[in-house]
Amino acid sequence: MASVPTMKSPICLVENKNEQLSVNRRATQILENISQPVVVVAIVGLYRTGKSYLMNRLAGQKHGFPLGSTVQSETKGIWMWCVPHPSKPNHTLVLLDTEGLGDVEKGDPKNDSWIFALAVLLSSCFVYNSMSTINHQALEQLHYVTELTELIRTKSSPRPVGEEDSTDFVSFFPDFIWTVRDFTLELKLQGHPVTEDEYLENALKLIPGRNPKVQISNMPRECIRHFFPKRKCFIFDRPTNDKELLAHIEDVSENQLEPKFQEQTKIFCSYIFSHARAKTLREGITVNGNRLGTLVVTYVDAINSGAVPCLENAVITLAQRENSAAVQKAADRYKEQMARRVRFPTDTLQELLDVHAGCEREAIAVFMEHSFKDENQEFQKMLVEIINNKKEDFLLKNEQTSVQYCQAKLNQLSKALMESISAGIFCVPGGHELYMEAKKRVEQEYWQVPRKGVKAKEVLQSFLQAQVAIEKSILQADKALTDGQKAIAAEQAMKEAAEKEQELLRQKQKEQQQQMEAKERSLRENIAQLREKLEKERDSNLRELERMLDHKLKVQDELLNEGFRRKYEEMQAEINHLQNIIDTTKSDNTPWVARTLDRIGTEITSVLSAPAQLLGNVLKGFSSLFKKN
Repeated sequence: MASVPTMKSPICLVENKNEQLSVNRRATQILENISQPVVVVAIVGLYRTGKSYLMNRLAGQKHGFPLGSTVQSETKGIWMWCVPHPSKPNHTLVLLDTEGLGDVEKGDPKNDSWIFALAVLLSSCFVYNSMSTINHQALEQLHYVTELTELIRTKSSPRPVGEEDSTDFVSFFPDFIWTVRDFTLELKLQGHPVTEDEYLENALKLIPGRNPKVQISNMPRECIRHFFPKRKCFIFDRPTNDKELLAHIEDVSENQLEPKFQEQTKIFCSYIFSHARAKTLREGITVNGNRLGTLVVTYVDAINSGAVPCLENAVITLAQRENSAAVQKAADRYKEQMARRVRFPTDTLQELLDVHAGCEREAIAVFMEHSFKDENQEFQKMLVEIINNKKEDFLLKNEQTSVQYCQAKLNQLSKALMESISAGIFCVPGGHELYMEAKKRVEQEYWQVPRKGVKAKEVLQSFLQAQVAIEKSILQADKALTDGQKAIAAEQAMKEAAEKEQELLRQKQKEQQQQMEAKERSLRENIAQLREKLEKERDSNLRELERMLDHKLKVQDELLNEGFRRKYEEMQAEINHLQNIIDTTKSDNTPWVARTLDRIGTEITSVLSAPAQLLGNVLKGFSSLFKKN
């Protein structure tokens, strides 16, 4: 697994110049070299609120993301810092620091909305940073969250009437953390102490009333509650009361900061390291650095084209690229393992086919591990064809090596025989018997040669056929034999030649049967591994749907408890729709898997070009296997 590239400082990932977004190629090249899963933490908030300080602390550094000491925003676009994850082996921590929202120097406020949306799309942990308190004004400043349904789509197809994309947002939205800086209030509600999380949840309660102002005020509250099922809050005291130190906080030593602030910062970082998840897409697809880079480019390209970034389209783009690479990885694994394990020529065809089966099994496993969303198994069929062609190449090489080796050995062993024939040694009375003894010795010595390969009998048969005319000539010239003896000898020679032909034919028929069985085994292996993958994906999808349902039921209960019966009832349609999908997914499990496997089985059979009768029985066997469940 590739190690995390050494990054001594952050680099701009998404540049924001003249209200135009562009992806920095140097940054994506860094991501391309990260094959580990990535935990992506993005921070957003109003400019000059101390976002960069927290990100530097997560990187374990005091310097890195520019902090700035003026009223001018320092960070433009989205900056990235990749570091080894401090507590999750074989994971990379990707920190994304975004330019401050609400910068007065910006001309187009839409720019802020896109930065906000990109941070949501790219992260697995989304940190919103604000000052002083979570109050009405703070929530109003978070109006960007209310625009997400306009800026992000989950599906490429048009949305059905009454079904909003927000229903699916919860399935891929990151965890939400609200950090409140320079907090000076007491954590109390109605005179009772509360936790930071209780403080946040209380602030997110809807305000009763139906007038337009109340509805506008409730929108960010509703969106946060609907979109982000996992929420957390951290409060921070003022780092120091010394304005001079505060202006240059990156140069301030730890002991010059308020102890409470130091402790709060450590708790925040510890929580991120322990609880922030690896970035995943729908259906449990884990995102590594390379995939994250592809997502960045896909989303920014969509924004620049005037389109709305679509998660489904991004996944399709990612799948096309990843699946092509998966096919190549699998094909390379097959070729490398075959080259390592096969010693040419093999004694039998079955020996080579057994090695092929093991290497093919490994190759399919590599493909299954690295591929996802292979619609109609197009890429798997591509791999089947590639492996089948490579297998044929190995079979041909095995045969050619055997022929060359056997021919060379026969030439060496029959040298004395051929020289004797040329010298006329056998053209004497009794010469036929001498010739037959010499030829038999050649045969015996030939069969004692090890590892002649699959063409041993065929090469010998060709040699013996070439001797037929010579043997006949020697037999007819042998004056020591009567005509009757010559006739018997000729008949015996014909009988032995016919037996050898039959033996060679039986070998070819056996090898044809072995070839068919190998293709049947290939079909079974492809279907077995695909079935396992499909069922895992179905189970993962089911868990995702049930998590979405649990979240919606929780939100619905909260609405009822807060007295919003109408909103409670309006959510029931979404819940019913989701429950129907879950019920269908559960009940439709076996037929869905069986239909897919029957289809892919038929198509792989075509690719393998195997006789329909044999493999047709295999397909029927698979259908009955799944239907019995």
